Amino acid sequence: MLNNFLRIAIRHITRNKAFSFINIAGFAIGLATCLLIMLYILDEHRYDKHQEYGDRSYRIAYLNNKGEKWVAASAPLAFGIKDALPEVEQVSRLLTFPDIARMLLQYKDGTQQKQLFESNGYYVDSTFFQILSYKFIYGNALTALNNPNSLVICEDIAHKFFGHVNPVGKQINVNTPFGPFNYTVTGVFESKTSKSHIPGRYFLSMRNNDTWNWVRQQTSWIGNSVFYTYVKLKKGTDAKHFEAKLQSFFNEKTAADMKAAGFSLTLYLQPVPDIYLHSSAANEIGANGNIIYLYILGSIAVFILVIACVNFMNLSTASAEKRAREVGMRKVLGAGKGALIRQFIGESFLMSLLALILALVLVFTLLPYFNILAQKEISLFDNPYLLLWIIVLTITSGLFAGAYPAFYLSAFNPVSVLKGKVLNNFSAVAIRKGLVIFQFTISICLIFAAIVIRQQLHYLKNQPLGFRKEQQLILPLGQAFLNSEVHYSSLKNELTGYPQIKSISSGSVYPGTSAMSDMLFYPEGGSKSDIVDIHLATVEKDYIETLGFQVLNGRTFSKDFPADSTSIILNETAVKALGYTTANAVGRKIHYDFGQFRDARTIVGVVKDFNFESLHNPIQPYGFTTNTFGSPYNYVIVSAVTDNYTDLLQKIRQVWEKLHPAIPLEYSFLDQDFQRNYQKERHAFGIISYFTIIAIFIACLGLFGLTIFSAEQRKREIGIRKVLGASARNVVVLLSRDFIRLVLIAFLIASPLAWYAMDKWLSEFAFHIQISWLTFLAAGMLAIFIALLTVSSQAAKAALTNPVKTLKAE
Repeated sequence: MLNNFLRIAIRHITRNKAFSFINIAGFAIGLATCLLIMLYILDEHRYDKHQEYGDRSYRIAYLNNKGEKWVAASAPLAFGIKDALPEVEQVSRLLTFPDIARMLLQYKDGTQQKQLFESNGYYVDSTFFQILSYKFIYGNALTALNNPNSLVICEDIAHKFFGHVNPVGKQINVNTPFGPFNYTVTGVFESKTSKSHIPGRYFLSMRNNDTWNWVRQQTSWIGNSVFYTYVKLKKGTDAKHFEAKLQSFFNEKTAADMKAAGFSLTLYLQPVPDIYLHSSAANEIGANGNIIYLYILGSIAVFILVIACVNFMNLSTASAEKRAREVGMRKVLGAGKGALIRQFIGESFLMSLLALILALVLVFTLLPYFNILAQKEISLFDNPYLLLWIIVLTITSGLFAGAYPAFYLSAFNPVSVLKGKVLNNFSAVAIRKGLVIFQFTISICLIFAAIVIRQQLHYLKNQPLGFRKEQQLILPLGQAFLNSEVHYSSLKNELTGYPQIKSISSGSVYPGTSAMSDMLFYPEGGSKSDIVDIHLATVEKDYIETLGFQVLNGRTFSKDFPADSTSIILNETAVKALGYTTANAVGRKIHYDFGQFRDARTIVGVVKDFNFESLHNPIQPYGFTTNTFGSPYNYVIVSAVTDNYTDLLQKIRQVWEKLHPAIPLEYSFLDQDFQRNYQKERHAFGIISYFTIIAIFIACLGLFGLTIFSAEQRKREIGIRKVLGASARNVVVLLSRDFIRLVLIAFLIASPLAWYAMDKWLSEFAFHIQISWLTFLAAGMLAIFIALLTVSSQAAKAALTNPVKTLKAE
């Protein structure tokens, strides 16, 4: 019996090559797409899933009275709760700030010195690896940071400096913002197996010769909240109950200070395994993923597979006439309905297996290109359960795709079939039309999404930011030099006068980087109840002019005004929040009064609002000073007036090597740095665009197959019409209009769905485009054009067929 089923199935596939190819190719592309998306989703879900104590490890975050999230805490909080709350088994802190975004690491081996700039280095407490799990190749994770000036590095750095030799005990010189210090390597961890929301490449012990004295001086419970605080709870502890106790304890410590400062903070716990996909605060340690994007991609994968299944169902029911007599004869000869159902589902399953083989070939071929697109290093067998998942997916798809055709064909009445009365079955035609509408509804939604994302990315790239971002060269300086002011002055003097350089300045931060410094100011005649949180950048005197900020009132900093050490320049938002106006703010004082610190600043200028951070975030109160927090010489900004950057960079490199031969030159361009804020959106656009093309292609495959069937079914009608004088154009219109009508219905259904989804996505940006009716029109016209192109090609072929041959055959 099985042998008979198999022979019939193979015979049906080989006799209907066009339909079989469309079904198998559609399934294969659908399966391959699902596998690629699934690999991406599984890779995103791997972050922090290796944590040994992940079920009881948390990060402590704040929510202020304005609803803003902040995922770092003050220095005393960690060990304060360790001593006071019995539910806490261990705590640890991680410290990072813009000054250590990249640090120069140097290793001297005899007369040879190796050096490189490395990103993602963090200061951590000695208990760090007792909470967060990293797979160590060398050293002991539990004790690696016990000694001062200890350093744990990833295997990539270890290979660059030491090859495949065990580096434990060797010393690396780390050029910190506080000077160069020797650190002893005490451990090496695997890079690829430690996917985490902390993109750490090396960890420095918090107890050291450079930052420890400053850390110990941080005793305020609500000041300098820059310590990412992790807590491991004891087994059996209820996290919600502990969260309530944590808040009560924090309130006891901070109530008076918060009342005096005029704000409140609510603490909450973030499970470590959830941080990467579910946390999106302004001060995340690294670029996190986004669970919404995974939902979107997962939906696309399901939709594409459903579209492929719809093709199978459509083409199988459409070609029912060809098999109707086969079914009728088999029923007359005694075949039962169950046997016929098994036959047709078996055929569907066989085609699914063939599609799976082709899909695996496609995945192996396309995976390297997909990795480039998604910025991943995904392997097909990263997940040991993947093969089982593929088999289940194939079986499920085969059963789902073959179920309706099997029940539909097996239900034919043999008497009616043999009399030729199964044509134009209304229910079958209605279902086919409904499935075509469903396919193109999904396709139009994806087209619309791709267009909106592209428009938003174009908007982000070209939106005026309130400063000049083009032709601005950034040279990191503070991380590599102890006395940055001296080195900056030497560099500026050497470069001044070059015709390709308009101006040179420097600052603690530059647009596109986060300003970690902020102070709570209140206006003249006000009190602490009127405080405004103002973000601050410490800058050199010609910083405003070099970056092209627009001065609305007052002046910029100048060497002609020695009192500028107590001056401040504010943006419009800060001035408004303080209760001033652009016209009356200049000359007014603003005050800072927090704990033991008192400060007063005179407003000497007001600049037009600007986007210092990405357009995800609204414009914040911002101020420029010459001596607040951070060195004004961290980043050198060179404003260029040339198109020949190769020549300019060569000249800068010559000057740099003359002044600092032992330190490699690092540089970037401001516009490119700022665009990195939207890297996630660009990846999403690329992935969604490619999968939109695939979805449309699969839908068009089905439409092409249905057009073939429709043309064949109506060939006698077409022949008669042509004999009676119908032109080829008339025939093409006849065969195309029904399908185009279905696409128009799909457009009407898809438009509100697509608008709702993309309006939600755009709401994540403080600055975004407005969805225009032209976008709907473009998506609809594109879908209609693609459908028309698909249908017309086969319709034209039918229209050009010699009617004599058609009618003679009839």
